[in-house]
Amino acid sequence: MDYLVKAMAYEGKVRAYAARTTETISEAQRRHQTWATASAALGRTMTATVMMGAMLKGDDKLTVKIEGGGPVGAIIADGNAKGEVRGYVSNPQIHFELNEQGKLDVRRAVGTSGTLSVVKDLGLRDLFTGQVEIVSGEIGEDFTYYLVASEQVPSSVGVGVLVNPDHTILAAGGFIFQLMPGTDEKTIEKLETNLSQVEPISKLIQKGLSPEEVLRVVLGEEPEVLETIPVKFTCNCSKERFASGIIGLGKQEIQAMIDEDGKAEAQCHFCNETYIFTKEELEALRDE
Repeated sequence: MDYLVKAMAYEGKVRAYAARTTETISEAQRRHQTWATASAALGRTMTATVMMGAMLKGDDKLTVKIEGGGPVGAIIADGNAKGEVRGYVSNPQIHFELNEQGKLDVRRAVGTSGTLSVVKDLGLRDLFTGQVEIVSGEIGEDFTYYLVASEQVPSSVGVGVLVNPDHTILAAGGFIFQLMPGTDEKTIEKLETNLSQVEPISKLIQKGLSPEEVLRVVLGEEPEVLETIPVKFTCNCSKERFASGIIGLGKQEIQAMIDEDGKAEAQCHFCNETYIFTKEELEALRDE
C-alpha cells in the first residue's frame, strides 16, 4: 500500500518526508496510457506534489505545473494534506532511448527552458503562488530549487520512477528533507555525504524499503516518525461538476450541442473519466 511519513531527525534540526507511490503512479499510468519517459516525468511530479501536500494543513491544497518546453508538454498535479493526488501530462505517449547514464531521459521529455509553478489554496481569499525557472528538467532538482528559492527552506528532493518494459510501473517514491533554521555545519556535512552515497530512491523502493527505511538510509540515522498518511490517486470530478460547467456555457451554446450532436461528452483531464449527457439531460440543463 502507498503511504508517506512525516518525520524529524538530528534532534529536530531536520524535517523529513518520504513516500512510496508505486500504486498511485500505476493508476495514473493506466488512466492516461503514458509511455515510459512520460510516466517518469508525471510520476516524479506527482510524488513531489503529494509530499508537498503533506506540508499543508486541514483542507489546504496545491497545484503544481511544470512547463519546460519539451515534447511532453505541461505536467499538472494536484495534491492536498490528506495524501490525495492526481495528475496528467499534455502528451502522454512520449518515450526516448535511455540517456548516457542508462536512465529514462526525463530532462529531454520535460525540457529545460520554462518554469515550475506552485499555487497553494490555503483557504484564504488570495492564493499563494510561487514560480521558479526550471534548472534541470529532471524534476527532483527543480523541486529542490523551488523550495530553496521560493520558500527559502534549504531542502533536498529525491523522486524516482522505475518502469517495466511493458510501460507498467515497477516502483515509485521519493523523499524531501529540509533543514530547520540554525542547523550546524556538522549535520549538513553528514547529510551531504549520505546523499552522495545513497542509491537512487526508485531503486530503494524497488528493493522493498518502506518510507521509514528510506529515511533511515538517506538521513543516516533513525528518524522520529510524527505521522503516517495513506497516499492514493484521487479525482474529485463528477457529473454534477461538469453539468454546472455546461450550464455556465449559456442557453445558446447548449442548444447548439443539442442541435448538432444530440448529446455531449465531457472528459476529465486528470483522470480521463468520460461523462455522457443525453439530449434530455442537456434540455434540462438548458432550461435550468
